[in-house]
Amino acid sequence: MKAFEWQQFLQDQRERHSKVLFTATELANADGGSTGSIRVALQRLVARGVIQRYADGRYGLPGAVRIEDLVPSLDRAAYVTGMYALYRHHIVTQRPSEIRCFTNRRHNRSRVRTTPLGRIVFVCLTSAIYAPPGDSVIAAPEQALCDFVYECRRQRLPPDALVTFRNLDGLDRNRLTAVGSRYPKTIASEVARLITPGRGPCTTPPIAGTVTTDRGKQWAYDSGGEG
Repeated sequence: MKAFEWQQFLQDQRERHSKVLFTATELANADGGSTGSIRVALQRLVARGVIQRYADGRYGLPGAVRIEDLVPSLDRAAYVTGMYALYRHHIVTQRPSEIRCFTNRRHNRSRVRTTPLGRIVFVCLTSAIYAPPGDSVIAAPEQALCDFVYECRRQRLPPDALVTFRNLDGLDRNRLTAVGSRYPKTIASEVARLITPGRGPCTTPPIAGTVTTDRGKQWAYDSGGEG
């Protein structure tokens, strides 16, 4: 297919089937050629801005793919949570440079993916803390807050020293209680402190962990597992 035919094909798939992300194999089948030949064609199309490469072997129209489209294509067991989910729910004001996803699968060398949508980090968990939302790829704000606090405490960092919270009064307290029951008591205590008006400083002891910062602004830890 020529460039304009590829644009028409991708737009048609988006409008008719809400499909915005494609593998190289799917595009080869659509073109009636081999995977090898389509990869050469894709290099040209990407260079011309007709198609965008969102991850290894994942392509779509420029600007058409959202993080909730991309993450399931990389790991069907993963969901977006923590600071990025809080940002999407308007609970924090800062937009994180990392998109942290909880999963029950180990990614080994592919744990960190650099994409046009941001740096995606897969965090493997095997405990009850891993709880896919079910109806969405992005965790609800109550779950995202608990996950964010959990990660902060593992790094010995007070959550409210990293971000500016807002709209905490809009969280569902019953859901927070139910979600919080899956976490260590220190996490539930910290969440309770954060949602209390006029909250004081953090006093609960942190979970053991190692602090790693990115130029003093962003933070991350080596999370091949829960350990």
